[in-house]
Amino acid sequence: MLKIRQATMLDIPLIRELALVAFADTYKEILTQEQIDYMLEWMYSLDNLKKQFLSGHIYHIGEFDGVACAYTSLEQQGQTLWHLQKIYLLPQFQGRGIGKQMFLNAITFIKKVCPKATLLELNVNRNNNAKKFYEKMGMRVASSGDFSIGNGFYMNDYIMALDL
Repeated sequence: MLKIRQATMLDIPLIRELALVAFADTYKEILTQEQIDYMLEWMYSLDNLKKQFLSGHIYHIGEFDGVACAYTSLEQQGQTLWHLQKIYLLPQFQGRGIGKQMFLNAITFIKKVCPKATLLELNVNRNNNAKKFYEKMGMRVASSGDFSIGNGFYMNDYIMALDL
């Protein structure tokens, strides 16, 4: 059974631990190991995770039968716009509907804390099969872009949108 809870700053080491497996596995066929390592440090160092919490990112952790297996991060980017910054699941937990539950939890959370919210966006790598998942969840491709993240690396993403 899946339990989803809002994370606190005390969960930062756990989020990093999950990311080191889930993020790396997600991109192993898409990005070079050098870029994966760079992005893990850029997004998931303990200091950067703390900065994200302090700047308003809201993390949720999914636990399946008491084992942490998934996380999301939401950020409000305007009065009516929210961005799903992160949604990742450990590979051994895929195929159980956990990703769908984590996604729906994010929407429920947004509607609860911001009833005026009208749009949810997220970035997904153009070569990531997760695009199909997001489309099944009702999202559409709104645009695409190549976003420099430093060190000569780019995120080559679709920006997907869901009307709330």
